[in-house]
Amino acid sequence: MSGKNRLTELREQVFVVEWRIPRQAEFDDRDPDALHILVSDENHQPVATGRITRDGEIGRIAVLHAYRTLDVYKILFRSLIRLGKTARVDQVKVVCNLASVDEHKARGYTPEGPVFMEAGIPRQRMFCPINRFRLPDVQECH
Repeated sequence: MSGKNRLTELREQVFVVEWRIPRQAEFDDRDPDALHILVSDENHQPVATGRITRDGEIGRIAVLHAYRTLDVYKILFRSLIRLGKTARVDQVKVVCNLASVDEHKARGYTPEGPVFMEAGIPRQRMFCPINRFRLPDVQECH
């Protein structure tokens, strides 16, 4: 199975099946041009994925329930930041749940634009310089 198919299956399992996000909201027109990471376990089974767009937005963070540990998130985000730096991204953007805006501000992120709804959830886009990236609140940022 190709990496793209494994990545798609993982996102479907986490977002569409577990979180009941409509498939058309999960897969968008930014996917083809984005840079994607697929993290596998010791048996080469996909356990986590994420993407960074050419303008620095990190998102579509999907981690299997049993692997939602700080270590897995650190590996995933470190890899995404490396990809962003390689692509010469200056600042990183994350989209978080409205409830975690203050937590993200404390981590050095600045709100960008108005609050918006995504799949029925109020969200806020936030950014920070890529060289000062700190792990976002992974429980509230997908």
